[in-house]
Amino acid sequence: MARPPGERLVSVTLRHSLLALVVVVIWGLNFVVIDEGLKGVPPLVFLAMRFTLVVIPAIFFVRPPTIGWRNVLLIGSFLSFGQFVLLYIALAIGMPAGLASLVLQTQVVLSVIVSALILKESPSRRQVVGIVIGMAGLGVVIFGHGNEAPWLPLVVTLLAALSWAVGNVLSRRAKSTSSLSLVVWSGAIVPIPSLALALLFDGPTVVGESLANLSVIAILSTVYTAVGASLVGYGIWNFLLSRYPTSAVVPFTLLIPIIGIITAWLVQGEVPTLTQLVGGAIMIAGLSAAVVQRSFRPRGRSD
Repeated sequence: MARPPGERLVSVTLRHSLLALVVVVIWGLNFVVIDEGLKGVPPLVFLAMRFTLVVIPAIFFVRPPTIGWRNVLLIGSFLSFGQFVLLYIALAIGMPAGLASLVLQTQVVLSVIVSALILKESPSRRQVVGIVIGMAGLGVVIFGHGNEAPWLPLVVTLLAALSWAVGNVLSRRAKSTSSLSLVVWSGAIVPIPSLALALLFDGPTVVGESLANLSVIAILSTVYTAVGASLVGYGIWNFLLSRYPTSAVVPFTLLIPIIGIITAWLVQGEVPTLTQLVGGAIMIAGLSAAVVQRSFRPRGRSD
């Protein structure tokens, strides 16, 4: 990705690299946690529960981000609402958790493309080659999956990846000085629309019964996804995006499928097929070539 004017090339600090790896582990485990929590709970109800816990009580103690309400609304619409509505629906209609952790990482390439469109960070020739290789690997995964399972869950997961990519770039462009504030206030747009859609599509009876009969697993899953994946995970993520270019932060997510696939195998017995493994390896190799590069000096403090 083209280097923004005035930024010098250096390595990402060790502390920030470790923070990124913490996010990788949290998000890698998150797919199985969500999938388990969805048992007996409609996906949109589960999403509303998650972001209600993200927002309350934190919103009463965290000041609004100073990036303008338009940016807060846009980031929340893509990074929180759009991504997770689509991901939760994909898992609910049959997308395997481990495979979802792999396919969702197409957001890496999509982030590069969206950055080029919105931030005018033109991809290099090497990045273009990496994108082509990555998409070829994705094609192998899609071909293998299509021969064994319905296509719809996979397509919905790809749309979730696109929403995540747009949210990544919007978050970087906004340059919020408070990552926690952005997570909480942008997440505030999620609960009411999610619950309204659940009432519309699932019906008041189903929604009421699911809330009245929550399992311990659903409650623990909600706590993990709200506190761990959203408040801690996205808090760190937005903090890093505010200090480094997209291309310096996004590559860390290439490790998420490793955690996701292993967790799905150990917890749910989900064994990836040979086609998925080969396609996934090609995809990760291509994505790595597209986005792993020398990173930039962070804005502001390096700690």
